[in-house]
Amino acid sequence: MKSQILAIATFATISFHQTTLAANSEHIRQLLASKQCQNCDLSGAGLIMADLSNANLKGANLTGANLSRANLSGADLTGADLSGAGLFGVNLSGAKLNGAILIGTDLRNTYLVNAELTGVNLNGANLQGAFGIPLQIAKPEAFYAWGVAEAQKGNQQRALEYFSQAIAAKPDFAGAYLARAVARYQLFDRQGAFQDAQIAKKFFTNQNDRDGIQTTQALIKELQTPQTAKLDRGKPSLMDFLESLTSVLLQFMPF
Repeated sequence: MKSQILAIATFATISFHQTTLAANSEHIRQLLASKQCQNCDLSGAGLIMADLSNANLKGANLTGANLSRANLSGADLTGADLSGAGLFGVNLSGAKLNGAILIGTDLRNTYLVNAELTGVNLNGANLQGAFGIPLQIAKPEAFYAWGVAEAQKGNQQRALEYFSQAIAAKPDFAGAYLARAVARYQLFDRQGAFQDAQIAKKFFTNQNDRDGIQTTQALIKELQTPQTAKLDRGKPSLMDFLESLTSVLLQFMPF
């Protein structure tokens, strides 16, 4: 996971430096003045925190551009080339990205609620921490991996949301139910954790996964143990459970 992210970051950095001098300065002025720049050459442009809401960027060349934390809500990026571009923290809510090229694009922490992403090329794109990722553009295993990454950082609520998306995309994803059960346990939702653990056990049983069954049974036992008997044991850790589940859960990680 870390090596994959590093490779993406390196690719994006190289792309940025290679195209820094290629941006058409007149096109940049036109975009900032009118928000109308269809088929413009904005490769390598520095547009950090720019207000480009509802901008017309159809077919624009934004390869290697730095748009970190820009506002692109409602923008039309149909067919735009954003290969290697930096969109960290960008607001893309309601944006049209149909047919856009997002190869190696940094989409970390972007806001994608209601964004149109039909036919996009996301090969090598980094979506870690993005909000509102449509189910159709990512595999269940990817949502699962992002959930684990968030859990490692202590962001249990975000982890739970990713595990839920993994389950929505793959309803019999036993590992995601188990991981979500632990995340819910950490958020003190014992009832929800118990329900997820029971479902995980059912799917592991259907899949004849002995390791999964045993680990889920251990979690269920933990959940059934009276809280008074665990006052001095500290808060449960998702990674403690994951480490004990190496042979079961790591198979879902996208290496």
